[in-house]
Amino acid sequence: MTADKYGRPIVNFRISLTQECDLACFYCHREGQEHSHSNDLMTPDEIVKIVKIGTEFGIKKVKLTGGEPLTRKDLSEIVQRLSSLSQIDEISLVTNARQLSLNRAVELRLSGLNRINVNLPSVNKDTYKKIVGKDLEPALAGITSAMEAKINPVKINMVLLKGLNSDDVKSMMHFAEGIGGILQIIELEPLKKAEEFYKQYHYPLDDLEKEFSAKASNVRVRKSMQNRKVYTLGNLKVEIVKPVENSDFCMHCTKLRLTSHGKLKPCLMNQETIDVITPIRRGDHPEVVQGLFRKAIGHRKPYYTSIGIPAIE
Repeated sequence: MTADKYGRPIVNFRISLTQECDLACFYCHREGQEHSHSNDLMTPDEIVKIVKIGTEFGIKKVKLTGGEPLTRKDLSEIVQRLSSLSQIDEISLVTNARQLSLNRAVELRLSGLNRINVNLPSVNKDTYKKIVGKDLEPALAGITSAMEAKINPVKINMVLLKGLNSDDVKSMMHFAEGIGGILQIIELEPLKKAEEFYKQYHYPLDDLEKEFSAKASNVRVRKSMQNRKVYTLGNLKVEIVKPVENSDFCMHCTKLRLTSHGKLKPCLMNQETIDVITPIRRGDHPEVVQGLFRKAIGHRKPYYTSIGIPAIE
């Protein structure tokens, strides 16, 4: 297992499969990529080659995201090919679930998909439509498909937006508990957004954390996922993702990213990318791509840091 200069191992690989999406959520950061309609996407074979080299550095978990991954017709093939790598322990998917039919959900599970995260800002149909611009029902149908296909657990991603869905936390908790899922409440990040926009919609999660901490029967810390806290509240688990101005979050990051155009991204919060798809397509020796992985890992640096955190020499 390879660690960066701050002693953080690389375990998780977050892969953007496309920038295309059937929604246009105004707060979406598109994994830190500039939006592009380019069809020059990585093929399943190219993705597997890159991930296989990544496993040499300790990558064990792959999360497929976008854009909307379900816009790719070869998604099941990608999942199946990745699941054939013995070093990969888990494959998960981030989706809005609107295109997730039961047949497709079953196909994905049989291909090797282990988990699913559904981006769902609200279960109030008016609030949902105000935020994403479309009706709620297709998203709920997709979540039902995931449940019926026995993709467990279903995790609901709720980006909290002040003045829009910040009053919907209780209804989202009730919904997540009702489907036997996990609710993940996510802080809006100041990425690719104007300061005025961020101030208007950013909702701090501190008060929610205090409330959950007081009520929880158990609090678990996910050490391999930025020290996130998971609160057990009755039959429901609520996970808090609080990355902003949080040096503890950054100091426990184990994630490397791959853009939809085949570039390694050491950190979501900066624009540095390292091209690995070009040497793959040229047929360069794997050692070339290995060197690029080492470069990306070497360039990893906590975005939010406490004063005096030294790099390991």
